[in-house]
Amino acid sequence: MDTISDKSIQEAGHELSKHLWDIALKPWDSTILPSVEQLSRARESLVSSLPEAGLGFDKTRNHLIDDIVPGLNASSISPNYYGFVTGGVTPAALLADNIVSAYDQNVQVHLPDHSVATDVEFYALGLLLDLFNLDRKVWVHATTTTGATASNILGLACGREYVLRNAVQRKGGELRSAGEHGVIEVMHAAGLKGLQVLSTLPHSSLGKAAGILGIGRANVKSIPAQGHPLIFDLQRLEEELARPDVASIVAMSYGEVNTGWFVTQGIEEAREIRRLCDMYGAWLHVDGAFGIFGRVLKDSPEFERIKKGCEGIELADSITGDAHKLLNVPYDCGFFFSRHANLAEDVFRNPNAAYLSGGSTTGVIPSPLNIGIENSRRFRELPVYASLVAYGRDGYRDMVERQTRLSRSIAGWVFDHPAYETLPSGQSRDELLENTFVIVLLRAKDEALNAELGKRINATEKVFVSGTSWEGQPACRIAISNWRVNEKQDFAIVKEVLEEVAK
Repeated sequence: MDTISDKSIQEAGHELSKHLWDIALKPWDSTILPSVEQLSRARESLVSSLPEAGLGFDKTRNHLIDDIVPGLNASSISPNYYGFVTGGVTPAALLADNIVSAYDQNVQVHLPDHSVATDVEFYALGLLLDLFNLDRKVWVHATTTTGATASNILGLACGREYVLRNAVQRKGGELRSAGEHGVIEVMHAAGLKGLQVLSTLPHSSLGKAAGILGIGRANVKSIPAQGHPLIFDLQRLEEELARPDVASIVAMSYGEVNTGWFVTQGIEEAREIRRLCDMYGAWLHVDGAFGIFGRVLKDSPEFERIKKGCEGIELADSITGDAHKLLNVPYDCGFFFSRHANLAEDVFRNPNAAYLSGGSTTGVIPSPLNIGIENSRRFRELPVYASLVAYGRDGYRDMVERQTRLSRSIAGWVFDHPAYETLPSGQSRDELLENTFVIVLLRAKDEALNAELGKRINATEKVFVSGTSWEGQPACRIAISNWRVNEKQDFAIVKEVLEEVAK
Protein backbone atom coordinates (compact mmCIF):
# COMPACT_ATOMS: atom_id res chain seq x y z
CA MET A 1 0.00 0.00 0.00
CA ASP A 2 1.26 3.48 -0.87
CA THR A 3 0.89 5.87 2.08
CA ILE A 4 0.17 9.54 1.49
CA SER A 5 2.95 11.88 2.55
CA ASP A 6 4.13 15.41 1.85
CA LYS A 7 6.73 13.95 -0.50
CA SER A 8 4.15 11.95 -2.48
CA ILE A 9 1.95 15.04 -2.80
CA GLN A 10 4.88 17.07 -4.12
CA GLU A 11 5.82 14.32 -6.55
CA ALA A 12 2.24 14.07 -7.80
CA GLY A 13 2.06 17.80 -8.43
CA HIS A 14 5.41 17.82 -10.21
CA GLU A 15 4.60 14.83 -12.43
CA LEU A 16 1.17 16.12 -13.38
CA SER A 17 2.35 19.65 -14.06
CA LYS A 18 5.20 18.42 -16.24
CA HIS A 19 2.93 16.10 -18.22
CA LEU A 20 0.22 18.69 -18.76
CA TRP A 21 2.76 21.34 -19.70
CA ASP A 22 4.30 19.01 -22.28
CA ILE A 23 0.85 18.38 -23.77
CA ALA A 24 -0.16 22.03 -23.83
CA LEU A 25 2.97 23.32 -25.50
CA LYS A 26 3.85 20.53 -27.91
CA PRO A 27 3.16 21.07 -31.63
CA TRP A 28 -0.12 19.49 -32.64
CA ASP A 29 -0.68 17.18 -35.55
CA SER A 30 -3.77 16.57 -37.63
CA THR A 31 -5.05 13.64 -35.53
CA ILE A 32 -7.13 14.78 -32.60
CA LEU A 33 -9.47 11.88 -31.85
CA PRO A 34 -8.61 8.62 -30.09
CA SER A 35 -8.84 5.58 -32.33
CA VAL A 36 -11.28 2.74 -31.71
CA GLU A 37 -8.36 0.66 -30.48
CA GLN A 38 -7.25 3.34 -28.04
CA LEU A 39 -10.77 3.72 -26.69
CA SER A 40 -11.09 -0.03 -26.28
CA ARG A 41 -7.77 -0.31 -24.45
CA ALA A 42 -8.64 2.60 -22.20
CA ARG A 43 -12.00 1.08 -21.23
CA GLU A 44 -10.48 -2.36 -20.62
CA SER A 45 -7.87 -0.81 -18.32
CA LEU A 46 -10.37 0.86 -15.99
CA VAL A 47 -10.41 -0.47 -12.42
CA SER A 48 -13.98 -1.70 -11.91
CA SER A 49 -13.92 -2.57 -8.20
CA LEU A 50 -12.17 -0.85 -5.30
CA PRO A 51 -8.91 -2.64 -4.38
CA GLU A 52 -8.21 -3.37 -0.73
CA ALA A 53 -4.58 -2.34 -1.21
CA GLY A 54 -4.12 0.64 -3.52
CA LEU A 55 -1.92 0.46 -6.60
CA GLY A 56 0.32 3.17 -5.24
CA PHE A 57 1.24 6.49 -6.80
CA ASP A 58 3.72 5.23 -9.42
CA LYS A 59 1.42 2.58 -10.89
CA THR A 60 -1.56 4.93 -10.79
CA ARG A 61 0.41 7.65 -12.57
CA ASN A 62 1.36 5.18 -15.30
CA HIS A 63 -2.25 3.98 -15.53
CA LEU A 64 -3.55 7.50 -16.02
CA ILE A 65 -0.93 8.58 -18.54
CA ASP A 66 -0.49 5.34 -20.47
CA ASP A 67 -4.03 3.92 -20.39
CA ILE A 68 -6.57 6.66 -19.84
CA VAL A 69 -5.04 9.74 -21.51
CA PRO A 70 -4.87 8.10 -24.98
CA GLY A 71 -8.62 7.51 -24.75
CA LEU A 72 -9.49 11.10 -23.93
CA ASN A 73 -10.72 13.54 -26.56
CA ALA A 74 -7.88 16.00 -27.08
CA SER A 75 -10.14 18.98 -27.74
CA SER A 76 -8.30 21.24 -25.33
CA ILE A 77 -4.97 20.86 -27.11
CA SER A 78 -6.03 20.88 -30.73
CA PRO A 79 -7.54 23.72 -32.76
CA ASN A 80 -9.22 21.16 -35.02
CA TYR A 81 -11.92 20.25 -32.50
CA TYR A 82 -15.07 21.94 -33.77
CA GLY A 83 -17.79 19.91 -32.08
CA PHE A 84 -18.77 22.44 -29.47
CA VAL A 85 -17.65 25.95 -28.64
CA THR A 86 -14.80 24.39 -26.65
CA GLY A 87 -11.80 26.58 -26.06
CA GLY A 88 -8.36 25.27 -25.32
CA VAL A 89 -6.40 26.13 -22.20
CA THR A 90 -3.88 28.95 -22.43
CA PRO A 91 -0.48 28.30 -20.79
CA ALA A 92 -1.19 30.95 -18.13
CA ALA A 93 -4.55 29.38 -17.31
CA LEU A 94 -2.99 25.90 -17.14
CA LEU A 95 -0.36 27.09 -14.67
CA ALA A 96 -3.03 28.75 -12.53
CA ASP A 97 -5.27 25.69 -12.63
CA ASN A 98 -2.47 23.52 -11.24
CA ILE A 99 -2.04 26.04 -8.41
CA VAL A 100 -5.78 25.84 -7.75
CA SER A 101 -5.57 22.05 -7.40
CA ALA A 102 -2.52 22.23 -5.16
CA TYR A 103 -3.98 24.77 -2.72
CA ASP A 104 -7.58 23.49 -2.91
CA GLN A 105 -9.26 26.67 -1.66
CA ASN A 106 -12.99 26.97 -1.03
CA VAL A 107 -13.39 30.44 -2.47
CA GLN A 108 -17.13 30.53 -1.75
CA VAL A 109 -16.39 31.20 1.93
CA HIS A 110 -15.18 34.76 2.47
CA LEU A 111 -12.13 34.73 4.80
CA PRO A 112 -10.34 38.02 4.16
CA ASP A 113 -8.21 37.67 7.29
CA HIS A 114 -6.78 34.36 6.08
CA SER A 115 -6.84 34.22 2.26
CA VAL A 116 -6.76 36.48 -0.81
CA ALA A 117 -8.87 34.01 -2.83
CA THR A 118 -12.01 36.16 -2.74
CA ASP A 119 -9.94 39.25 -3.59
CA VAL A 120 -8.54 37.50 -6.67
CA GLU A 121 -12.01 36.44 -7.78
CA PHE A 122 -13.38 39.97 -7.27
CA TYR A 123 -10.62 41.48 -9.40
CA ALA A 124 -10.85 38.73 -12.04
CA LEU A 125 -14.56 39.45 -12.52
CA GLY A 126 -13.71 43.14 -12.78
CA LEU A 127 -11.15 42.37 -15.48
CA LEU A 128 -13.83 40.43 -17.38
CA LEU A 129 -16.13 43.45 -17.22
CA ASP A 130 -13.27 45.55 -18.58
CA LEU A 131 -12.75 43.06 -21.41
CA PHE A 132 -16.41 43.34 -22.43
CA ASN A 133 -16.53 47.14 -22.03
CA LEU A 134 -19.08 46.92 -19.23
CA ASP A 135 -19.13 49.48 -16.41
CA ARG A 136 -18.00 48.00 -13.08
CA LYS A 137 -20.12 50.54 -11.19
CA VAL A 138 -23.25 49.28 -12.95
CA TRP A 139 -22.64 45.53 -12.79
CA VAL A 140 -22.44 45.32 -9.01
CA HIS A 141 -23.45 41.66 -8.72
CA ALA A 142 -20.76 39.48 -10.28
CA THR A 143 -20.01 35.86 -9.50
CA THR A 144 -18.45 32.72 -10.93
CA THR A 145 -20.38 29.59 -11.92
CA THR A 146 -19.72 26.20 -13.44
CA GLY A 147 -20.83 27.50 -16.83
CA ALA A 148 -23.55 29.24 -18.77
CA THR A 149 -26.20 26.71 -17.69
CA ALA A 150 -25.68 27.53 -14.01
CA SER A 151 -25.49 31.23 -14.92
CA ASN A 152 -28.85 30.98 -16.68
CA ILE A 153 -30.30 29.50 -13.49
CA LEU A 154 -28.99 32.54 -11.61
CA GLY A 155 -30.42 34.88 -14.24
CA LEU A 156 -33.89 33.36 -14.19
CA ALA A 157 -33.83 33.11 -10.37
CA CYS A 158 -33.04 36.82 -10.08
CA GLY A 159 -35.59 37.56 -12.77
CA ARG A 160 -38.24 35.54 -10.96
CA GLU A 161 -37.64 37.54 -7.76
CA TYR A 162 -37.74 40.84 -9.63
CA VAL A 163 -40.90 40.30 -11.68
CA LEU A 164 -42.87 38.89 -8.74
CA ARG A 165 -41.91 41.89 -6.62
CA ASN A 166 -43.02 44.22 -9.39
CA ALA A 167 -46.31 42.39 -9.71
CA VAL A 168 -47.01 42.64 -5.97
CA GLN A 169 -46.19 46.35 -5.98
CA ARG A 170 -48.47 47.03 -8.94
CA LYS A 171 -51.30 45.38 -7.05
CA GLY A 172 -50.53 47.41 -3.95
CA GLY A 173 -49.73 44.38 -1.81
CA GLU A 174 -47.15 43.92 0.92
CA LEU A 175 -43.69 43.42 -0.62
CA ARG A 176 -42.39 39.91 -0.08
CA SER A 177 -39.41 37.98 -1.36
CA ALA A 178 -39.96 34.75 -3.27
CA GLY A 179 -36.60 33.58 -1.97
CA GLU A 180 -37.84 33.97 1.60
CA HIS A 181 -41.55 33.15 1.40
CA GLY A 182 -41.77 30.94 -1.67
CA VAL A 183 -43.01 31.41 -5.20
CA ILE A 184 -46.58 30.24 -4.57
CA GLU A 185 -47.19 32.67 -1.70
CA VAL A 186 -45.80 35.67 -3.60
CA MET A 187 -47.66 34.78 -6.80
CA HIS A 188 -50.86 34.55 -4.78
CA ALA A 189 -50.19 37.99 -3.30
CA ALA A 190 -49.60 39.34 -6.81
CA GLY A 191 -52.70 37.70 -8.26
CA LEU A 192 -50.69 35.82 -10.88
CA LYS A 193 -51.40 32.49 -12.55
CA GLY A 194 -47.91 31.87 -13.89
CA LEU A 195 -44.45 32.92 -14.98
CA GLN A 196 -43.02 32.80 -18.50
CA VAL A 197 -39.72 33.28 -20.31
CA LEU A 198 -40.00 35.02 -23.70
CA SER A 199 -37.17 34.44 -26.15
CA THR A 200 -36.23 33.52 -29.72
CA LEU A 201 -34.49 30.22 -30.45
CA PRO A 202 -33.66 29.86 -26.75
CA HIS A 203 -30.75 27.64 -25.77
CA SER A 204 -31.79 24.37 -24.13
CA SER A 205 -30.20 25.50 -20.86
CA LEU A 206 -32.89 28.17 -20.51
CA GLY A 207 -35.52 25.46 -20.58
CA LYS A 208 -33.52 23.48 -18.08
CA ALA A 209 -33.24 26.50 -15.77
CA ALA A 210 -36.99 27.14 -16.08
CA GLY A 211 -37.70 23.53 -15.12
CA ILE A 212 -35.42 23.67 -12.09
CA LEU A 213 -36.88 26.96 -10.86
CA GLY A 214 -40.52 25.94 -11.17
CA ILE A 215 -41.24 28.29 -14.06
CA GLY A 216 -41.73 25.28 -16.31
CA ARG A 217 -40.05 24.27 -19.55
CA ALA A 218 -43.39 24.63 -21.36
CA ASN A 219 -43.43 28.30 -20.35
CA VAL A 220 -40.27 29.14 -22.29
CA LYS A 221 -41.75 30.63 -25.45
CA SER A 222 -40.06 31.54 -28.72
CA ILE A 223 -41.70 34.51 -30.45
CA PRO A 224 -39.62 35.27 -33.58
CA ALA A 225 -40.41 37.73 -36.33
CA GLN A 226 -41.66 36.37 -39.63
CA GLY A 227 -38.74 35.26 -41.79
CA HIS A 228 -36.06 35.60 -39.09
CA PRO A 229 -35.94 32.96 -36.34
CA LEU A 230 -33.82 34.97 -33.89
CA ILE A 231 -35.22 38.51 -34.03
CA PHE A 232 -38.22 39.28 -31.79
CA ASP A 233 -41.68 39.94 -33.13
CA LEU A 234 -42.07 43.13 -31.10
CA GLN A 235 -45.84 43.27 -31.43
CA ARG A 236 -46.25 39.73 -30.07
CA LEU A 237 -43.66 40.47 -27.40
CA GLU A 238 -45.68 43.42 -26.12
CA GLU A 239 -48.88 41.38 -26.20
CA GLU A 240 -47.28 38.73 -24.00
CA LEU A 241 -45.75 41.29 -21.64
CA ALA A 242 -49.12 43.03 -21.26
CA ARG A 243 -50.88 39.92 -19.95
CA PRO A 244 -52.18 40.82 -16.47
CA ASP A 245 -52.12 37.27 -15.10
CA VAL A 246 -48.53 36.29 -16.03
CA ALA A 247 -45.15 37.77 -15.06
CA SER A 248 -42.44 37.69 -17.73
CA ILE A 249 -38.70 37.37 -18.12
CA VAL A 250 -37.29 38.29 -21.54
CA ALA A 251 -34.19 36.34 -22.61
CA MET A 252 -32.06 37.58 -25.51
CA SER A 253 -29.55 35.29 -27.28
CA TYR A 254 -26.28 36.94 -28.22
CA GLY A 255 -24.68 34.20 -30.29
CA GLU A 256 -27.33 31.56 -31.03
CA VAL A 257 -26.00 28.04 -30.54
CA ASN A 258 -26.42 26.74 -34.13
CA THR A 259 -25.80 29.85 -36.21
CA GLY A 260 -23.84 32.22 -34.00
CA TRP A 261 -26.37 34.92 -34.95
CA PHE A 262 -27.36 37.80 -32.67
CA VAL A 263 -30.83 38.68 -31.45
CA THR A 264 -30.69 42.28 -32.65
CA GLN A 265 -29.08 44.08 -35.55
CA GLY A 266 -28.24 47.21 -33.58
CA ILE A 267 -28.80 49.31 -30.50
CA GLU A 268 -32.24 50.64 -31.47
CA GLU A 269 -33.86 47.20 -31.37
CA ALA A 270 -32.25 46.52 -27.99
CA ARG A 271 -33.52 49.85 -26.65
CA GLU A 272 -37.06 49.06 -27.76
CA ILE A 273 -36.97 45.69 -25.98
CA ARG A 274 -35.60 47.42 -22.87
CA ARG A 275 -38.41 50.01 -23.07
CA LEU A 276 -41.07 47.30 -23.23
CA CYS A 277 -39.54 45.45 -20.27
CA ASP A 278 -39.54 48.64 -18.21
CA MET A 279 -43.12 49.44 -19.18
CA TYR A 280 -44.44 46.05 -18.06
CA GLY A 281 -42.07 45.29 -15.16
CA ALA A 282 -40.21 42.46 -16.93
CA TRP A 283 -36.63 41.33 -16.31
CA LEU A 284 -34.25 41.46 -19.29
CA HIS A 285 -31.72 38.62 -19.35
CA VAL A 286 -28.90 38.14 -21.88
CA ASP A 287 -27.58 34.70 -22.74
CA GLY A 288 -24.17 35.72 -24.02
CA ALA A 289 -22.48 32.34 -23.57
CA PHE A 290 -20.05 33.02 -26.41
CA GLY A 291 -21.53 35.94 -28.34
CA ILE A 292 -20.47 38.43 -25.70
CA PHE A 293 -16.88 37.95 -26.87
CA GLY A 294 -17.83 39.81 -30.04
CA ARG A 295 -17.44 42.95 -27.93
CA VAL A 296 -13.69 42.25 -27.87
CA LEU A 297 -13.36 42.78 -31.65
CA LYS A 298 -11.99 46.05 -32.91
CA ASP A 299 -14.21 48.69 -34.49
CA SER A 300 -13.66 48.16 -38.20
CA PRO A 301 -15.72 47.44 -41.33
CA GLU A 302 -14.48 43.82 -41.19
CA PHE A 303 -16.37 43.11 -37.97
CA GLU A 304 -19.09 45.77 -38.16
CA ARG A 305 -22.03 43.31 -38.24
CA ILE A 306 -20.77 41.43 -35.19
CA LYS A 307 -20.07 44.62 -33.26
CA LYS A 308 -23.56 45.94 -34.03
CA GLY A 309 -25.04 42.61 -32.97
CA CYS A 310 -23.33 43.01 -29.58
CA GLU A 311 -24.84 46.44 -29.02
CA GLY A 312 -27.41 46.46 -26.26
CA ILE A 313 -25.93 43.79 -24.01
CA GLU A 314 -25.24 46.60 -21.56
CA LEU A 315 -28.99 47.34 -21.33
CA ALA A 316 -29.83 44.01 -19.70
CA ASP A 317 -30.59 43.28 -16.04
CA SER A 318 -28.40 40.16 -16.09
CA ILE A 319 -25.80 38.57 -18.33
CA THR A 320 -24.68 34.96 -18.67
CA GLY A 321 -21.32 33.94 -20.11
CA ASP A 322 -18.87 31.06 -20.44
CA ALA A 323 -15.18 31.50 -19.68
CA HIS A 324 -14.32 27.96 -20.78
CA LYS A 325 -15.34 28.88 -24.29
CA LEU A 326 -13.56 31.78 -25.98
CA LEU A 327 -11.66 32.87 -22.87
CA ASN A 328 -9.83 29.53 -23.15
CA VAL A 329 -9.64 28.60 -19.47
CA PRO A 330 -10.32 25.08 -18.15
CA TYR A 331 -13.76 23.55 -17.72
CA ASP A 332 -15.82 24.26 -15.69
CA CYS A 333 -15.98 28.05 -15.58
CA GLY A 334 -18.76 30.52 -16.31
CA PHE A 335 -19.66 33.98 -15.09
CA PHE A 336 -22.80 35.90 -14.18
CA PHE A 337 -23.33 39.66 -13.99
CA SER A 338 -26.34 41.57 -12.68
CA ARG A 339 -27.22 45.14 -11.82
CA HIS A 340 -29.14 44.15 -8.68
CA ALA A 341 -26.85 43.21 -5.77
CA ASN A 342 -29.45 43.60 -3.01
CA LEU A 343 -31.99 41.54 -4.92
CA ALA A 344 -29.38 38.81 -5.42
CA GLU A 345 -28.84 38.47 -1.69
CA ASP A 346 -32.58 37.99 -1.16
CA VAL A 347 -32.45 35.10 -3.64
CA PHE A 348 -29.18 33.42 -2.64
CA ARG A 349 -28.74 34.29 1.04
CA ASN A 350 -27.33 31.34 3.00
CA PRO A 351 -29.25 31.15 6.31
CA ASN A 352 -28.24 29.64 9.63
CA ALA A 353 -24.70 28.46 8.82
CA ALA A 354 -22.43 30.33 11.20
CA TYR A 355 -19.56 27.93 10.51
CA LEU A 356 -19.38 29.20 6.91
CA SER A 357 -18.80 32.81 7.91
CA GLY A 358 -15.52 34.30 9.05
CA GLY A 359 -13.55 37.48 9.09
CA SER A 360 -14.97 40.87 8.24
CA THR A 361 -18.43 41.13 6.69
CA THR A 362 -17.91 44.72 5.55
CA GLY A 363 -16.01 46.16 2.61
CA VAL A 364 -16.32 46.31 -1.15
CA ILE A 365 -15.82 42.56 -1.72
CA PRO A 366 -19.07 40.66 -1.08
CA SER A 367 -19.12 37.14 0.27
CA PRO A 368 -19.65 34.79 -2.69
CA LEU A 369 -21.69 32.62 -0.34
CA ASN A 370 -24.71 34.92 -0.52
CA ILE A 371 -24.73 35.87 -4.21
CA GLY A 372 -24.54 32.47 -5.92
CA ILE A 373 -25.73 28.87 -5.74
CA GLU A 374 -22.92 26.92 -4.09
CA ASN A 375 -21.77 26.80 -0.49
CA SER A 376 -18.47 25.31 -1.59
CA ARG A 377 -16.68 25.87 -4.84
CA ARG A 378 -13.34 25.43 -6.53
CA PHE A 379 -11.14 28.53 -6.99
CA ARG A 380 -11.94 28.59 -10.69
CA GLU A 381 -11.36 32.32 -11.16
CA LEU A 382 -7.57 32.06 -10.71
CA PRO A 383 -7.10 30.74 -14.28
CA VAL A 384 -9.36 33.59 -15.51
CA TYR A 385 -7.27 36.13 -13.63
CA ALA A 386 -3.98 34.64 -14.85
CA SER A 387 -5.04 34.47 -18.50
CA LEU A 388 -6.44 38.00 -18.60
CA VAL A 389 -3.34 39.41 -16.91
CA ALA A 390 -1.03 37.42 -19.20
CA TYR A 391 -2.60 38.32 -22.55
CA GLY A 392 -4.66 41.44 -21.93
CA ARG A 393 -7.25 42.97 -24.23
CA ASP A 394 -4.96 42.88 -27.26
CA GLY A 395 -4.19 39.19 -26.80
CA TYR A 396 -7.85 38.23 -26.63
CA ARG A 397 -8.75 40.50 -29.50
CA ASP A 398 -6.14 38.72 -31.61
CA MET A 399 -7.53 35.29 -30.61
CA VAL A 400 -11.14 36.18 -31.45
CA GLU A 401 -10.19 37.85 -34.73
CA ARG A 402 -8.24 34.76 -35.86
CA GLN A 403 -11.14 32.51 -34.88
CA THR A 404 -13.65 34.70 -36.74
CA ARG A 405 -11.50 34.87 -39.87
CA LEU A 406 -11.05 31.10 -39.94
CA SER A 407 -14.82 30.65 -39.56
CA ARG A 408 -15.46 33.04 -42.44
CA SER A 409 -12.88 31.32 -44.65
CA ILE A 410 -14.64 28.00 -44.07
CA ALA A 411 -18.11 29.52 -44.59
CA GLY A 412 -17.13 31.14 -47.89
CA TRP A 413 -15.53 27.92 -49.16
CA VAL A 414 -18.58 25.83 -48.19
CA PHE A 415 -20.89 28.39 -49.84
CA ASP A 416 -19.04 27.96 -53.14
CA HIS A 417 -18.75 24.15 -52.98
CA PRO A 418 -21.17 22.17 -55.18
CA ALA A 419 -21.62 19.37 -52.59
CA TYR A 420 -22.51 21.55 -49.60
CA GLU A 421 -24.76 24.40 -48.57
CA THR A 422 -24.48 26.88 -45.72
CA LEU A 423 -27.29 27.55 -43.29
CA PRO A 424 -29.51 29.42 -42.67
CA SER A 425 -30.29 29.46 -46.38
CA GLY A 426 -31.28 32.52 -48.37
CA GLN A 427 -28.17 34.58 -47.63
CA SER A 428 -25.89 36.00 -50.27
CA ARG A 429 -22.21 35.19 -49.94
CA ASP A 430 -21.48 38.68 -48.60
CA GLU A 431 -24.31 38.46 -46.05
CA LEU A 432 -23.07 35.07 -44.92
CA LEU A 433 -19.56 36.33 -44.29
CA GLU A 434 -20.79 39.43 -42.47
CA ASN A 435 -23.02 37.33 -40.20
CA THR A 436 -20.43 34.63 -39.43
CA PHE A 437 -18.82 34.96 -36.02
CA VAL A 438 -17.22 31.69 -34.82
CA ILE A 439 -19.79 29.14 -36.02
CA VAL A 440 -20.42 27.64 -39.46
CA LEU A 441 -23.64 25.65 -39.97
CA LEU A 442 -23.74 23.43 -43.05
CA ARG A 443 -25.30 20.39 -44.65
CA ALA A 444 -24.56 18.16 -47.60
CA LYS A 445 -26.85 18.60 -50.60
CA ASP A 446 -27.02 14.83 -51.09
CA GLU A 447 -29.56 13.53 -48.55
CA ALA A 448 -27.84 10.19 -48.02
CA LEU A 449 -24.51 11.87 -47.33
CA ASN A 450 -26.14 14.51 -45.15
CA ALA A 451 -27.71 11.83 -42.94
CA GLU A 452 -24.24 10.67 -41.91
CA LEU A 453 -22.17 13.78 -42.59
CA GLY A 454 -20.99 14.32 -39.02
CA LYS A 455 -20.07 10.66 -38.65
CA ARG A 456 -18.11 10.70 -41.92
CA ILE A 457 -16.21 13.86 -40.95
CA ASN A 458 -15.32 12.57 -37.50
CA ALA A 459 -14.21 9.22 -38.91
CA THR A 460 -11.29 10.96 -40.62
CA GLU A 461 -9.84 11.58 -37.12
CA LYS A 462 -8.57 14.94 -38.36
CA VAL A 463 -11.53 17.18 -37.53
CA PHE A 464 -14.34 16.73 -35.03
CA VAL A 465 -17.73 18.40 -35.54
CA SER A 466 -21.10 18.05 -33.83
CA GLY A 467 -24.31 17.02 -35.46
CA THR A 468 -27.37 19.19 -34.97
CA SER A 469 -30.73 19.87 -36.59
CA TRP A 470 -31.92 22.86 -38.59
CA GLU A 471 -35.48 23.25 -39.86
CA GLY A 472 -36.11 19.59 -39.07
CA GLN A 473 -33.17 18.30 -41.13
CA PRO A 474 -29.74 17.00 -40.03
CA ALA A 475 -26.92 19.53 -40.14
CA CYS A 476 -23.34 19.91 -38.91
CA ARG A 477 -21.94 22.68 -36.79
CA ILE A 478 -18.32 23.82 -36.95
CA ALA A 479 -17.41 25.93 -33.90
CA ILE A 480 -14.04 27.72 -33.81
CA SER A 481 -12.75 28.77 -30.39
CA ASN A 482 -9.21 27.52 -29.71
CA TRP A 483 -6.49 30.06 -28.88
CA ARG A 484 -4.02 28.17 -31.10
CA VAL A 485 -5.98 28.73 -34.31
CA ASN A 486 -3.84 29.29 -37.39
CA GLU A 487 -6.15 30.37 -40.20
CA LYS A 488 -4.07 29.16 -43.14
CA GLN A 489 -3.02 25.83 -41.63
CA ASP A 490 -6.37 24.91 -40.09
CA PHE A 491 -8.36 26.04 -43.13
CA ALA A 492 -6.32 23.64 -45.26
CA ILE A 493 -7.15 20.75 -42.91
CA VAL A 494 -10.88 21.50 -42.95
CA LYS A 495 -10.94 21.80 -46.76
CA GLU A 496 -9.06 18.51 -47.12
CA VAL A 497 -11.51 16.68 -44.85
CA LEU A 498 -14.66 18.12 -46.45
CA GLU A 499 -13.35 17.37 -49.94
CA GLU A 500 -12.55 13.81 -48.91
CA VAL A 501 -16.00 13.28 -47.39
CA ALA A 502 -17.77 14.74 -50.43
CA LYS A 503 -16.16 12.29 -52.90
